[in-house]
Amino acid sequence: MSKVIAVAVCGAVLGMPGSASAAGARSDVASEASPITVQVWLKPDLAGAAAFADAAATPGKAGFHHYLSPNAYTARFGPSAAHAKAVSDWLAGAGLKQVHVSSGRDYVSATGAVTKLTPPASVAPYVLGVTGFADDSDGGNAAVASAKHAAAPAKHVAAPTCSQYWAQHVQSIQPAYQGLTKASLPICGYSAAQLRAAYGVTSANTGKGVTIALTEDSSPTAMFATLTEYARANHLPLPRRSQFKQVQDGTCNDVSVGAGNAADSVRVDDEAQMDSEAVYAMAPDADQLMVVGGGCNRGLLDAALSVLVGDGAHPGATVVSNSWQIPLGSEPKQVMHAIDLRAAAEGVGMYVASGDTPGLTMPGSDPYATVVGGTTLGIGAHDERVLETGWSTDTGSLNDGKWDDLGISGAGGGTSLDWAQPGYQKGVVPASMSHVQVGGKTLVNRAAPDIAADGDPDTGMLVGYVQTGTDAKPGPYQTAPNAGTSLATPLIAGLVADAEQGQHAPFGFINPLLYRLTGTSAMRDVLPPSASAPQQDRAAYTPAADGLTPSVDVFGAQGAGQSQVIAKGYDTVTGVGSPNGGAFIAGLRNLTAKAMSG
Repeated sequence: MSKVIAVAVCGAVLGMPGSASAAGARSDVASEASPITVQVWLKPDLAGAAAFADAAATPGKAGFHHYLSPNAYTARFGPSAAHAKAVSDWLAGAGLKQVHVSSGRDYVSATGAVTKLTPPASVAPYVLGVTGFADDSDGGNAAVASAKHAAAPAKHVAAPTCSQYWAQHVQSIQPAYQGLTKASLPICGYSAAQLRAAYGVTSANTGKGVTIALTEDSSPTAMFATLTEYARANHLPLPRRSQFKQVQDGTCNDVSVGAGNAADSVRVDDEAQMDSEAVYAMAPDADQLMVVGGGCNRGLLDAALSVLVGDGAHPGATVVSNSWQIPLGSEPKQVMHAIDLRAAAEGVGMYVASGDTPGLTMPGSDPYATVVGGTTLGIGAHDERVLETGWSTDTGSLNDGKWDDLGISGAGGGTSLDWAQPGYQKGVVPASMSHVQVGGKTLVNRAAPDIAADGDPDTGMLVGYVQTGTDAKPGPYQTAPNAGTSLATPLIAGLVADAEQGQHAPFGFINPLLYRLTGTSAMRDVLPPSASAPQQDRAAYTPAADGLTPSVDVFGAQGAGQSQVIAKGYDTVTGVGSPNGGAFIAGLRNLTAKAMSG
């Protein structure tokens, strides 16, 4: 649950295509404005790429698991060199400098003191969208939040009392809250062994031979040394130096850490560490490629794209974990869509956190991303799953002897207003979760998430981290609990890497396979808590500490008017459910083998 980063670069300002003549089209250049770098994304053959990606991902189609190299994708579906040159010439002619076409011709970047770009009619048909501008509608700041629970860090930082396993310690509640008179104390942070056991990962499941990319908004301190200490503390094989690579592949125009709330001063920014360690817990033999995007929309999108471009002959990884979110409307949705299509056509799975607030995000709603929701996961004394429900908690705070209901928080999800229902969701997602009203019409649209794993801060993972000291040197190895769909996403990525281990081809975009596992032993259907369940399995209690009042989190909350639900079968908090270890791995492999042999 790392700090929220406020970024002053993230709302694209793009004039209406074709609204200016070629002669009159110019950028709005203000000499007093600071130079910024913008990316003008070029329009690929989206329809052709989608048809290819569908065939590559769908069992029974002739193109199943036949993928393109990055260079082949660019040649077949990418923007033409002529279009890239036309856009480059326009930007240079408008007075921008350092005009550069990206290696995969996905965008043209340029730098200048610009406040707006309106493409002329001559190049407007080639433009997909623009990133890099400040969003004037919110005072020049648009939040790019690591997918973390915003309210929980202060509650867990001091952690005066917690449990090593679920219901190790049970606390009475006085007065009762929502009829509950007792609850378990939150988890101190699960170990790798506990998570591996809960998800049925065996010693044979290591992810060997698979590369997982982690796109991050900030660079961690001494990550390889931290990962080594995490492995040692969790009795895992120590990582090989060649197993981990970190690169910077995104820049931002103006990044500032927002003031946030009073808890920010005690927050630990261990987002990247949690991603790496969660992957390592599930797939300790997988290679890791950490790509740091610089903490803004433009940088994060560029980080994800750089994995797909790779060295031209191969993408940099076949599994990509993206534990960040971009609010809907802050960037052109077609930009993320084009990135996800490229990934699917190249055989790369894009795993995206659904976010830690109700509703959808831009990355977490695209039909070619595998969106990962969150669960509340209670692991017992013998590493068994004691409870699992969708991460949706109603929090009460005790003040002057009375409980104040602070409302519901949890994993993101919902039904898109922009994307039609993809074929893989037909017959699985109920009408109540796929039908939306848009412009007075009822549409059948894409629902999210697709799958889920542990994300509740009450049942989080113990994360190791190192901070830079006042002498600018790495400090000692420390630990703290962390969670969110930022934990769920790398957990799922690691499990998929385990499934890819030893296979002839990567699974790529797994959703057409995943939805065929619905209702099988490969998936656990995540349900609301039963009213007959023991009270200690229905809530977590955090005692007062460090000036904070006691609080209670009631699990599986579903308030009136809430758009997301936890239900039997598919739901908009956990998707088709959580993976059931060996059966999940075998299910992906068996469906693939059957499709390839047929």
